[in-house]
Amino acid sequence: MDEVFRALADPNRRRLLDSLNARNGQTLRELCAGLAMARQSVSKHLAVLEEANLITTRRSGREKLHYLNAEPINAIADRWINRYDRERVNALADLKRALEEQSMGDNAFVYTTYIRTTAEKLWQALTDPAFTNRYWGASFDTDWGPGSEMTWHQQGWTSKDPEQVVLEAEPYRRLSYTWHTFDPAFAAAFDMNPDDVAAWAREPRSKVTFDIETQGEIVKLTVVHDGFAPRSQVLEMITTGWPGILSGLKTLLETGDPLRSA
Repeated sequence: MDEVFRALADPNRRRLLDSLNARNGQTLRELCAGLAMARQSVSKHLAVLEEANLITTRRSGREKLHYLNAEPINAIADRWINRYDRERVNALADLKRALEEQSMGDNAFVYTTYIRTTAEKLWQALTDPAFTNRYWGASFDTDWGPGSEMTWHQQGWTSKDPEQVVLEAEPYRRLSYTWHTFDPAFAAAFDMNPDDVAAWAREPRSKVTFDIETQGEIVKLTVVHDGFAPRSQVLEMITTGWPGILSGLKTLLETGDPLRSA
């Protein structure tokens, strides 16, 4: 957390975060264009932000794309904003909202968190219904083989579709699958507007990928949810949902108990 505060103390790094909040997934060249700084200086600031886990990166061909990462801001909120007078920490609250709200022009949600666990336990937590039900309230019927169909169960609702499948499954390293189907039963089960759900169903099917990397006694988990249409309403929805799910996953693995609301 000290690294996060040090990273946020520099106005140039805050401007870089503002730039990514306005348009996520930028290259170094694009970020340099908005700042009166040398490319080397921008690279150094980005390295500090990445070290503090305030941004995360992914490769797209030869380019390296930079994304905001809300996880450390969520941690600050849990430790400070929820414990003390909110009026004294409005700046942190505003920043937390900024990092959780993605621009409608973005086409991917990217989130990186570090969990004190093993790759084997994290894989189990992502695939075993005994775990997924505890922090997510969802479970999946599948053999986790690439190409296998997935049946999704959540709060009495079941989703099954030939296009709802496992894409990649490399145990302890990488898991990817297509997102679930939106139908009238989903709207009824979660008390959602049927017209909104029907609009989501007309969008292209998205996919989620979990990249797992062991780093000593901790595991780095990067979640990339992409494949969205421009101005996707589904992207807007999942952006607010994933931070809570992943916080619950981290808490369950590190403490043995799921994250509980205050």
